[in-house]
This record gives sequence, C-alpha cells and structure tokens, in this order.
Amino acid sequence: MKIKPALVFGVAAAMLSAAVGANPVRDSLLEGYAAAAGVPAFSEEAGRALFFSENTTGKPDTPSCTTCHTADPAAQGRTRVGKLIEPMAVSTNPERYTDLEKVEKWFRRNCNSVLGRECTDEEKGNFLTFMINQ
Repeated sequence: MKIKPALVFGVAAAMLSAAVGANPVRDSLLEGYAAAAGVPAFSEEAGRALFFSENTTGKPDTPSCTTCHTADPAAQGRTRVGKLIEPMAVSTNPERYTDLEKVEKWFRRNCNSVLGRECTDEEKGNFLTFMINQ
C-alpha cells in the first residue's frame, strides 16, 4: 500500500492542531470576540494580566480569578464553598471553552464577581488566548 504525501501531511497537521489546542468552537469564539471588539488579534499578555489582576470593584471575597482558580491555570481550583473547578488551561482540560453558552455564562458570572461588571469582548478574547496557550 502506497501512502500519499498529502494524507501524511493532513494527519500531521491535524495532530499538531490538536496538540496546540485548536478547536473550531474556540476559533469561532475568538473570531466573534475579535469582530465585536474591532481588533485584529488578541494579547496573551493582556489575558495573563487580567487573570492575575487584583480588583476592588467586584465582590470583596473574589478580588481575582486566582481566588478560586489558583495561580496555576493547569491546576484544579475550588469554589468558595469547596466545590472542585476543573483546570482553566486547555493543555490539561482540552474540553474547556468548547461550549459557547457555558463560556458566556461563566464570563458573565465571573467577570461580575471579580470586576463588578461584564468583561468586554476584547478582555474575553485576551483571556481565552492566554488560557488556550497554557
């Protein structure tokens, strides 16, 4: 049986794509946030800064994303009542950010809790870019 080079390339590309966390839903989310924010690309560094920022505008018991999610996006976190939260990093939780409704629900809830307001589309895109690369 002769193996076609295009097939080998296609399989290799698919494996590489899976390895770096590519996913059609996540790609679509990022494209939608970019269009809504009017930006051509997102900043991983800005996403990192948002994740680690300490805020006084949200609820006093959740001043940062790290309050519940820990300072390591690849680790499990805990809610204030002790319930486990699966890792935020795509490298350890490949199913993360693959359901639009869940992503929007948790952005709405957590941004209001930590920031005291909803996140902007640019903040969402930056945050996702950071987590996809973790």
